[in-house]
Amino acid sequence: QVQLVDSGGGLVQAGGSLRLSCAASGRTFSGYTMGWFRQAPGKEREFVAGIYWSTGLTWYADSVKGRFTISKDNGKNTVYLQMNSLKPEDTAVYYCATARGDYGFMSKRHEYDYWGQGTQVTVSS
Repeated sequence: QVQLVDSGGGLVQAGGSLRLSCAASGRTFSGYTMGWFRQAPGKEREFVAGIYWSTGLTWYADSVKGRFTISKDNGKNTVYLQMNSLKPEDTAVYYCATARGDYGFMSKRHEYDYWGQGTQVTVSS
């Protein structure tokens, strides 16, 4: 029923930009949190950015703050991650996810219950 489809990954040079999309379906997401995580091989899946669906309030991991922007389009039921000034260390599979509730600035993997399939982002130096 609930489905998250993330897309937009690719190969970019350091300093470049990329925009990821997460198309959500299966329910209304009012009162929910949407987030982006990323995972490099052999590493833990880490939080990148979050947004409250209803209000648009956002929060970010320190490593991407000032470079990445999470946003949403309620009409399209889509969440975006605009990534600027990309660095090689940003290379990872990026996952869209949703969590119940719109409070607490959720940034832990266990707080999210549905996940997209992931989209690969590779940043060359």
